[in-house]
This record gives sequence, C-alpha cells and structure tokens, in this order.
Amino acid sequence: MASDRPLRIALVWRGDPHAVPLQFPRLQPIHDALERVDVAPAPVAFSEAAVEEARIQLLACDGVLAWVDPLTEGVDRTRFDALLREVSEAGVWVSAHPEVILKMGVKEVLARTRSLGWGTDTHAYATAEAFRTAFPARLAAGRIRVLKQNRGNGNQGVFKVELEDPAQPVGPGSLVTVLEARSDRPEPGVRLGDFMARCEAFLAGEGRLVDQAYQSRVGEGLIRCYMTQNRVIGFSEQFPRNLAIGEPDLPSFGMAREKTMHDEAAPRFQGLRRSMEQDWTPGLQALLGIETRDLPVLWDADFLYGPKTAAGDDSFVLCEINVSCVVPYPLTAVDAIAGAAKALAAAHRSRRASRDGD
Repeated sequence: MASDRPLRIALVWRGDPHAVPLQFPRLQPIHDALERVDVAPAPVAFSEAAVEEARIQLLACDGVLAWVDPLTEGVDRTRFDALLREVSEAGVWVSAHPEVILKMGVKEVLARTRSLGWGTDTHAYATAEAFRTAFPARLAAGRIRVLKQNRGNGNQGVFKVELEDPAQPVGPGSLVTVLEARSDRPEPGVRLGDFMARCEAFLAGEGRLVDQAYQSRVGEGLIRCYMTQNRVIGFSEQFPRNLAIGEPDLPSFGMAREKTMHDEAAPRFQGLRRSMEQDWTPGLQALLGIETRDLPVLWDADFLYGPKTAAGDDSFVLCEINVSCVVPYPLTAVDAIAGAAKALAAAHRSRRASRDGD
C-alpha cells in the first residue's frame, strides 16, 4: 500500500533537470532536516523544456516544496504554476500553492491589508486610467511615493518617485527623480507623464501597480520576519546597498543582499513577533480568506521602520511578503519547516488514499 512507504516530498527549483549532480546547495539544510524526520526528499529541477518530466516526478511524491521566483531572466511562472495546480488537484500537497501566492505573495497584499497594524497609505491600480487619475495627486500630497509592480523579485519594478519642485502644480510635465530599487543611480529630470507611460506596461493583463507612502527611515534597514504557517521561526536584517558598497552619499533605497540572521527568540524583535503571531497573521488570514493549513510552510514578511510611537518604540511598516522563493532562511528554523511539511503532506496522503480507496 502507498501508505506503508515513507513520505516523499519534492524540493523544486528552477534549473537544468539533467545536471550532474542534481543539487541546489541552498536547500541542503531543509533536505537534511526532512531526512531527520523520516521523510524522503526528492530534488527536482524545473525547466519549461521538461515539464512532462517534472510532472511525473511530482505526481510520485506526497508533497512539493517550491523555490521558483516570479521572474527569472524574463521568464515567469505561468507553466510552473499550471503544473503545481495539476499535481495539487491530484492530491499532492503543495507549498506554496499558486492560489495562495496570488493572495499573499503579490504587492497588492499591501493595499488589501493596509487596515492592519503593519499598514500605511497604500493603493493599488488595476487600470491605466485609475493610475493616471490618482497617482499625480498622491505624489503632490506626499512629494515622494514608491511604486511597485505586482509580481516581481530582486527589486525589479520597484521605484522611488520624488518631485523635484514640490511647490509647483503637479502634472504630466512635472519633473521627477526616479530611482529603481535594484539600481544605485537616480534618474533625475524625468517628465512625470513619460515615467507613468513606462509604468503602464505593468498593468497589462491582470497586472497591478501598488502605490505606497515612502518611509523616511529606510536608511536604517529592513527587518525580515520568517514564518512557518502562523508561527515566527526567525528574523534577518538587511541594510541599504549604498552603505554596503561604501558610498553613503548615494540615496538609501534598495537593500544589499547580505543578511544578518537571528532566531525567533532574538530579544530586539519580540514585539514584532507578538504582533505577527497574535494580530497581523490572523488579520491577514481573515482579510484574504486563507486557512492556517493553507499558509506556506516557509514565507516571510519584510518590514521597514515606521514612525516612533509615543512611548519611543519602533513601529513597523510592511513593504513586501515573499512566498515563491524564500532563500536564504535561518538555519535554526529548518527542523520547524521540515516538521510542518511532514504533517501537512501526511494529511494530504491520507485524504488521497481515502479518495482512491487505497
């Protein structure tokens, strides 16, 4: 009987399925943690050129843990997500499921959850007309705004937009300075109308643009809160790239890739931990309609420092949720990730066996 064999969970990344050896070193700690709980890990490199091969491998598993970015060298997840939906329909547990990603792993989540304590002045545009109508007025009111494409990674499509002469009326001819988060060099003297026309490409199809208030404390760095479903499993800190490359006179916006990891008990972040576990994650689930069992076993929420409270404590503003490809992660958390994956995959296998009469 299938229920007599050890659980088998695929670890999936984008790569060459015929590479020798077939490995993704950054997933090795989770691979080893799965083995420690008597789960057989199955490495699977996904390529659009070998979808059928991947399908056969995934359908032979009880669960799938996926690390595939929304965009890799211009290639999106369309075919990969279709495959995950197919194997999920067949009874294989998938984390993160594409439908969950569409709810919480996109920038629009910043607007949909702005009523939570992590929220700020944030809006989502679904059409070019809505963008053209509302964005100039919001820029005029705040002088600096941050625009983000709905699905992306590696700071692609994230722009700081700053009025060069905020005393003047704002219109298509107004000059702005634009800085993309993956760049170190601002682009001054850009006509607002021209920049907005460029951004309209992000609204094609089901695209969205998210418009968020600029956080003046961005120069103090970013806090990443790692989660297994609704539990905090660790933190990391990142600091602005201009400091990392030794050019403090450049604007602070995009973050350096290097991270300082902390476990879930790090004293500095216990207030953030309580907020995530007791208030914000339950609030996210209620607003988006996500059951705890459907939350990913590895996801993270990225925060910038917000205004100080009246008591002088830090507040935190959500700037992104990562679900599709969370690496690196705290090595202290791999046993929690493996344990959750085992429990969820086992439950799915049991339901699958009952359905199939095994």
